[in-house]
Amino acid sequence: MARVPRDTDPRLLRAFVAVAEELHFTRAAARLFVAQQALSRDIGRLEREWATPLFTRDTRHVALTPEGSRLLPVARRVLAAHEDLAGAVGASAGRPLVVDVAAPVATGHLVLAAARDAAPDIEFVARFHSGLARAAAEIARGTLDVSFGRVAGLPPGVRAGLGHRLIRWERVAVLLPDRHPLAALPRVPLAALAGETLYAAAGNEETTEWTDYARSLFQGRGIHLAPPFPKIEGEAEFHRVVRARGWSVLASEEFTEVPGMALRPLVQPVPLAPVSMVWRRGLRHPGVAALAAAAGELGEAGGWLTRPAGSWAPEADLRLH
Repeated sequence: MARVPRDTDPRLLRAFVAVAEELHFTRAAARLFVAQQALSRDIGRLEREWATPLFTRDTRHVALTPEGSRLLPVARRVLAAHEDLAGAVGASAGRPLVVDVAAPVATGHLVLAAARDAAPDIEFVARFHSGLARAAAEIARGTLDVSFGRVAGLPPGVRAGLGHRLIRWERVAVLLPDRHPLAALPRVPLAALAGETLYAAAGNEETTEWTDYARSLFQGRGIHLAPPFPKIEGEAEFHRVVRARGWSVLASEEFTEVPGMALRPLVQPVPLAPVSMVWRRGLRHPGVAALAAAAGELGEAGGWLTRPAGSWAPEADLRLH
């Protein structure tokens, strides 16, 4: 029989639950944003503290022991109580809600501005980092509360720790050098990009969900993804690199203006990229509700959740939303 001490570290409980749900140490480590070796150490420590084996494992399989199966629902309830307590303490203390809006022209920034107007007594602290992959890691660490982006591009294990709500189908566009022949068109048919190479942040580990979207869109259309390039820091550096390399860029309708380049919507079909509001599962803070309400109002007024007839989105996104 397991002997459970009163002071079991919640980190060890999270490790136990992640491995139990994934039945795979590599996936569980990715979900928790820790090294697999560290995760194995935590499981070993928990098994020693509780004086019982929780898993049977060999080089190919991981399975719960009978005692592990018995303790799993209890561990889940304890973790849920921890999350409720942390959320309640944070909300009652009036702590600021930290929100990553990616860029001043992004959908997330529009939602944040509307929430600030509607709920002036709530303190929101904005962050400006592109990439939901990075934001998800910060949410897991507790250094960020809310972000916006394409949830289907995250690993399933990472999504399991997040609450999310679709707030907008953004229309996708292409950013072209002014002298590019297609820049003269008001709208660019997807077929016209056959043979073109577009930059979609390949090589930037903080924006992998966007690169994954681009691969889905380009597949079978003869459009090439620009090769991996180091992460580009800052708007000025992005402008310099893009112009210097003569890149065309896969973008959305909400995108920063780049001197010497033209943003053109894509059509035939209209590609749509989903934007979800994303937060740590179990987070309790009035700012989350204020952001969700603001997103709902903006979406209703702007038709954000309407998909045009004949539009396109990746199958993974359509299944999720």
